[in-house]
Amino acid sequence: MIESDASLRPASRPLPTAAFPAGLTPAAPARDPYLLYLGRLGSADSRRGMQICLDHITRMLTGDPLDNATVSGQGQPWHHLRYEHTAWIREQIDQMDWSPAYRNKHLAALRGVLKEAWKLGLLSTDDHQRAVALAPFAGHREPAGQHVPDTVIGALIAACDADRSPTGALTSAGLRDAAIIAVLDACGLRRAELVSLQYADYDRARRMLTVIGKGDKQRRIPVNTFAARRLEAWLACRGTHRGPLFPRLTRSGAIRTAPDGRPWQMNPQAVRDILAKRTDQAATTPVRPHDLRRTFISNLLPQADAIMTARLAGHASPSTTLRYDVRPDEEARDAVERLRVPTVTPLLSTTPAEQRPDATT
Repeated sequence: MIESDASLRPASRPLPTAAFPAGLTPAAPARDPYLLYLGRLGSADSRRGMQICLDHITRMLTGDPLDNATVSGQGQPWHHLRYEHTAWIREQIDQMDWSPAYRNKHLAALRGVLKEAWKLGLLSTDDHQRAVALAPFAGHREPAGQHVPDTVIGALIAACDADRSPTGALTSAGLRDAAIIAVLDACGLRRAELVSLQYADYDRARRMLTVIGKGDKQRRIPVNTFAARRLEAWLACRGTHRGPLFPRLTRSGAIRTAPDGRPWQMNPQAVRDILAKRTDQAATTPVRPHDLRRTFISNLLPQADAIMTARLAGHASPSTTLRYDVRPDEEARDAVERLRVPTVTPLLSTTPAEQRPDATT
């Protein structure tokens, strides 16, 4: 997410008319386009990202600072928006110091909530079509995030291996965290995908993970030998009972269970916290879960075609996958250096100069 504050608000033409009049009764949850749109998104990360965008737009319309968390889009009369309002919103977004992709994300959120208003019958078809007829933002930025070298991955897992009990035995947390880092590195999973994995999703005989990704789409990912060894070490500690493959642990290292006895699933933020803890212990640069996903894709692209890489990454389009390529500049330089070198010799060295073809014709 890109942070915003009031100082980023540009000076521009005023809003044509009051799109969100004050004093209106908030819409009931069942009739609120904002809640319905966010509710139909497939993951918590998507809901959080689009909610931020819609709240930014709401604050633009109400004249509040973009970082005013007390003002949200819930209960707002989104069905009042017409083309003159959405065109004005696009102007405001265009003047923000955001990447083209982040600007287009705001437009996608705006289109999504207006579509829900139309489906509720609050917005006519003509008004809806005109309101969403907004040109996307052009432009390109280099991929966000970083490529994580093998040395850093090794240092993170070494930090997990150093996590030992007073008796010198590896702790449950150390075994689990090492397996998590190895799987993220070897399989390129999203945080939500990793914490949703169940024990039954890992085929130990074939070393395959069955993953449910965005849009409830299932894919199977092979686990390499290195990650499989780390998984087996963790499973020897965890056991073979049903439940999350990587459950929450108590401070003593026991699996945390719900009142009904089922192991508790971690939340996606816990994965980020684990990486933050292990990078601090390993004294490496900060590494985020999505950096490992980007690294997985970048490492796989030279070994497989873009279609195969997209399938393993859970992307609907290879074009999305290519945007994840964060291989370091040194690799590009090495690739260019490996290109053939031309032989520097005259084409017609034995032909008299007066008989050689004119290079200008």
